[in-house]
Amino acid sequence: MSLHVFLYGVRVSTTLAPAPVPAPTRRAPARRTRVLALPEARWALASLLAFLAALTLDLGGTPAWTYGPLYAVAYAAGGWEPALEGLRALRDKTLDVDLLMIVAALGAAAIGQVLDGALLIVIFATSGALEALATARTADSVRGLLDLAPATATRLTADGREETVPAAELAVGDVLLVRPGERIGADGSVLDGTGEVDQATITGESLPVLKTPGDDVFAGTLNGTGALRVRVGRDPADSVIARIVTLVEEASRTKAPTQLFIEKIEQRYAVGVVAATLAVFGIPLAFGADLTDALLRAMTFMIVASPCAVVLATMPPLLSAIANAGRHGVLVKSAVAMERLGQIDACALDKTGTLTEGTPEVTAVRPLPGSGLGEDGLLALAAAAEHPSEHPLARAIVAAARTRGLTVAPAEDFAATPGRGVTAVVDGRTVHVGRAGTPDGAATTVEVTRDGTPLGTLVLTDRLRADAAPATAALTALTGTAPALLTGDNAPAAARVADATGITDVRADLLPDGKVEAVRGMERAGRKVLFVGDGVNDAPALAAAHAGVAMGRAGSDLALETADAVVVRDELTAVPAVVRLSRRARRLVLQNLVIAGTCITGLVLWDLIGHLPLPLGVAGHEGSTVLVGLNGLRLLRESAWRSGGAQEA
Repeated sequence: MSLHVFLYGVRVSTTLAPAPVPAPTRRAPARRTRVLALPEARWALASLLAFLAALTLDLGGTPAWTYGPLYAVAYAAGGWEPALEGLRALRDKTLDVDLLMIVAALGAAAIGQVLDGALLIVIFATSGALEALATARTADSVRGLLDLAPATATRLTADGREETVPAAELAVGDVLLVRPGERIGADGSVLDGTGEVDQATITGESLPVLKTPGDDVFAGTLNGTGALRVRVGRDPADSVIARIVTLVEEASRTKAPTQLFIEKIEQRYAVGVVAATLAVFGIPLAFGADLTDALLRAMTFMIVASPCAVVLATMPPLLSAIANAGRHGVLVKSAVAMERLGQIDACALDKTGTLTEGTPEVTAVRPLPGSGLGEDGLLALAAAAEHPSEHPLARAIVAAARTRGLTVAPAEDFAATPGRGVTAVVDGRTVHVGRAGTPDGAATTVEVTRDGTPLGTLVLTDRLRADAAPATAALTALTGTAPALLTGDNAPAAARVADATGITDVRADLLPDGKVEAVRGMERAGRKVLFVGDGVNDAPALAAAHAGVAMGRAGSDLALETADAVVVRDELTAVPAVVRLSRRARRLVLQNLVIAGTCITGLVLWDLIGHLPLPLGVAGHEGSTVLVGLNGLRLLRESAWRSGGAQEA
């Protein structure tokens, strides 16, 4: 049979072997790990529920036998795994703070501070569960990315027959038939046919790209109206979409291990406390001190020197900052991610969907003198002709007409020609809407004619976000240098956005690995880079950067899971605001460490030089813990975000 292809280009007649068009295959739902599928989450939940039940009974004044077993369940459920890991580390001749915290919690329980020890256990168990969930979700998205590439492809044999084969079995040199609406099965080049291909997943371009013989195409991109014959040019395992998966996995593995500031000193601190506790117990005992007195002094020392206040010095400011950011539409995934955001000193931004909204809109309507039409008349006529089309430019023109409240007349005899535009009969006259000349990349101009007579033009652009320029200026002030623009779009389109936002470092026509190399180049120069993006093609750079932020509304699943933070409302000015909030949280952490260190030092010296009563030691320890906790909670206030968004407070 003969298939005639139309859409914004020349009319193509392609002869196909008789074969039924396969029904679209239903894509399996995205694989997503459920929270309670993780053992860490189940144990943390059990510990939390037992703790809350015990706390309710404890504060209600019920007998100890009612809440004591529940506290024991909280200890066991939340503490067995860190205790086991700590013992394994001890077997490898290392001592981590997890084991010390378990010992401290058990020590607190031994002297009657059961609630404090249980709270410590719950905090550690919950933190471990959140980390496990973040890791699992990222792995889900990386695996799901492969679903973008079709499972099967239509291969043409030497005698012209069609055969459906698994895409993984395609070889270099195979010829594929890609029908309208199908995803391309492999990287290659067009042999025959014309069509517009949506390759936003690879390059981030906001509009479909016209493909003619000789043009390159990518696996996983979507063919519009128009049949293509494609020669496979690369093994499916080496396709761009497969390389994106590899880049994300490699960047996640090679990224420097993320640690909170306090975790960098936990090893030495843990060893020091254990050694000092043994010394406080053993030395007096060696000189004839009473066993009970020596044990009590050592127990008091371990309690006052335990890192409870130090841990709370770090977590409340960061968790409060996370909660505050969440109220303002920025989801920061962990305390580590919040801390990393404040460390950045350079920034790189994606263009489409990040600095721009990612969809075309009519920005100018220009009727020709003597056409007899005003702006509204020209726009209404173009919308009438474009109304049956599903092309992004057509949708933008129709949407502009509706926004102005214009009446769109019905059209007849509609036809679309790839690369040329659409033709329709409106009110008995032939109206043609198509691209005017060669597009310059920065904007798309379409010409409207009626019965062959030019009437005017419409200009469409990918609209810049209203807050793009202020956000760029704020990031420049934070880092001391203007952000870099990294985009897969063409140079003229990138230059237009750069000029509007004050960016001078522009790198266009980048594939995903090009963005990764740009980020790594900045980091090799000693910078800690924040990358902001939204698409599948941005995910490797988000993973490679010191910190990554994804735009949430139209962001791909992979970008959202790979990023350290997500801007839910797509408010670009929230990015510099959360960076400032992170820096403020870091300063509060340092303040708390000074407070905690001073209190611990004072109590330890009192216990070593004088005689610190155990109840007073516990009170001093708990007092310092409460003090640093309350200090960290200051970042929950609304003023913390406002001051963070206005100045680096």
